[in-house]
Amino acid sequence: MSKRAVVLLSGGLDSATTLAVARSEGYDCYALSFDYGQRHGAELDAARAVAMQLGAREHRVLQLGLAQFGGSALTDRSLAVPEQASEGIPITYVPARNTVMLSLALAWAEVLAADAIYLGVNAVDYSGYPDCRPEYIEAFERMANLATKRAVEGQPLRIAAPLLRLSKAEIIRLGMELGVDYGLTVSCYQADADGAACGRCDSCRLRRQGFVDAGVSDPTRYRK
Repeated sequence: MSKRAVVLLSGGLDSATTLAVARSEGYDCYALSFDYGQRHGAELDAARAVAMQLGAREHRVLQLGLAQFGGSALTDRSLAVPEQASEGIPITYVPARNTVMLSLALAWAEVLAADAIYLGVNAVDYSGYPDCRPEYIEAFERMANLATKRAVEGQPLRIAAPLLRLSKAEIIRLGMELGVDYGLTVSCYQADADGAACGRCDSCRLRRQGFVDAGVSDPTRYRK
């Protein structure tokens, strides 16, 4: 049986690159996206396009009610998405998002008899989110291998974060080598319904500078 991996796919630049990496490492990829009440819903359309372009074996979109809790500018429309750099953990951090999503990915991985879960977190060009740190990934992997039947029976699961220590420019160059069409991806925290980016939020600034530093033409569609 071929190797299987569940890949968390948001529809953004990093997760698209992660899917391409998992595929290049010989995995049949099962992409998993979440409609968690995020204001930038166009990313889900992008995720579908990316999953198709990169040959995911299957792509599922799960409904999550994180907007019921709020606490983040991405899920609470009464909070403005910041357009200037700020100190500390920004208001775009979604409480427990990666933990919830990884837990659901873990459930699917066990059903699929998958060997790995891939996610596109990054500890270099990132916004200060606590659930994007190497120690978090290591801790979740330890927990996963304590909590699952397959691991207890001798088939441990790997949590793979291949972009963890790469700069945005390095991620873009890697994705280009692996055939990622970045024109399909949506990274903006407040993209419009058609996926056009604001060009001002933290995610847009990091993405745009990444293309500059990589020496690659930016295919992002920005609102006029």
